[in-house]
Amino acid sequence: MNIRPRRSVLYMPGSNSRALEKAKTLAADTLVLDLEDAVAPEQKIAARAQVVDAVKAGGYGYREMVIRVNGLDTPWSEDDILAVASAPVAAVCVPKVESPEQVLRVVELLNRGGADESVTVWAMIETPRGLVNVQAIAASHPRLSLLMMGTSDLAKEMRIPHTPDRIGFIVALSECVLAARLNGLDALDGVHLDLHDQESLRLICEQGRNLGFDGKTLIHPNQIAVTNEVFGPEPQEVDRAERIIAAFTQAESEGKGVVVVDGKLVENLHVEEAKRTLAIAAAIASMQG
Repeated sequence: MNIRPRRSVLYMPGSNSRALEKAKTLAADTLVLDLEDAVAPEQKIAARAQVVDAVKAGGYGYREMVIRVNGLDTPWSEDDILAVASAPVAAVCVPKVESPEQVLRVVELLNRGGADESVTVWAMIETPRGLVNVQAIAASHPRLSLLMMGTSDLAKEMRIPHTPDRIGFIVALSECVLAARLNGLDALDGVHLDLHDQESLRLICEQGRNLGFDGKTLIHPNQIAVTNEVFGPEPQEVDRAERIIAAFTQAESEGKGVVVVDGKLVENLHVEEAKRTLAIAAAIASMQG
């Protein structure tokens, strides 16, 4: 089972050379070098060159490298995507995706720029139109590999307040997870804006995990530790997964289709979940050396 952990996905401003260097020391699973929101218009072109040069220079270790380009309706987008196509990245992150045609346009530009086939597209869902079309977007092209929630923009567009329980976002979050799962994609939760309240961050991460997200997008390094902890399997989960697989294997050898572990019925679907848990734990251990 080939799994890429994306517990913590940290945005880093592409115009800040010190931040790009610091990112090499951070424990985030994925770094999204940002050319969009974090970069002023007059710095866009310079930031693009700086980000591409930084990725080509390397030094980021196990961290998955992604570049967020400017929106397709901006004058920088096409050149951004063509530049990303020449860089050794895992994906191009596209903001405010609202239609399947936009995904196809990004794929066309990646191909024109000679991007390696391994470079995928991450679509940000952060507008009402994008949310309404999320099923079609998720099914638009095999090169699309992940949906990202843009809850800050979505809050503005839908006039949703940022409450501790995120009640206004629940439908949108679940719709995106559903679209992702129907099409074999990963899904990432939106950012948490409070940079100092670690307890509220933990609660939001737990909610996101319970909704089915694979990880969370972050805006500050001090959010990494909690996010990694919540979205990674805990030792007791790994232990139980091992016992589930062992017990079910034993039951199968005895001609049984089900078994009881810790007083709970275990069937084949639980075994598949257990295998995924072990695969995630192994992948995390491998990344950390």
